[in-house]
Amino acid sequence: MAMAQSDAFDAEEPVVEAIRAGDRYAFSEFVRRQNGWVRGAIYGVLGERDQVDDVAQHVWTNVWQRIGELRDAKSWRPWLYRLVRNAAIDAGRDVTRRRHRARDLVADPPVRVASHAPEGKVVAQEQHGAVLSAVQGLPSLYREPFVLRHVAGWSYREIADVMGMPVDSVETRLVRARRFLRESLKDVVR
Repeated sequence: MAMAQSDAFDAEEPVVEAIRAGDRYAFSEFVRRQNGWVRGAIYGVLGERDQVDDVAQHVWTNVWQRIGELRDAKSWRPWLYRLVRNAAIDAGRDVTRRRHRARDLVADPPVRVASHAPEGKVVAQEQHGAVLSAVQGLPSLYREPFVLRHVAGWSYREIADVMGMPVDSVETRLVRARRFLRESLKDVVR
């Protein structure tokens, strides 16, 4: 029988304790197992795919350096989520500043070259791009829970716990996110 998501999180408590004791192997295993949801959470907050790698590296460096701040191994998930969220928000501010500087420096948008791929592949790529753009276009209020649910596979309860809100609020935000995406994608994805 497969281990439930919350059981998998609970099973990490001894690993977190080992990391707190300075065990580098435990840390690398923890990163390997948790990197997927960390990256999804970063994307959920930031909405920028090209920034996820850099922010994830920053998060994992912070985890190693700040693990001593974690008082209770049972609360590792909300603690890690706060590190992820703060790092992604900081990165988002940096992206916004860079965009404003670039906009001031460059008057003309870059020229895009059309692909010579077969038509079906081009359509699929366009649809994929449209979906990613629509997800990026979600306000972070909706994007965060949407990515945690549909990319990381978290339950409503797990999302509520790490985001510090009632399950009903998570449900509402997910309904609104889906509605927004359906409306944004109605002419693109059928």
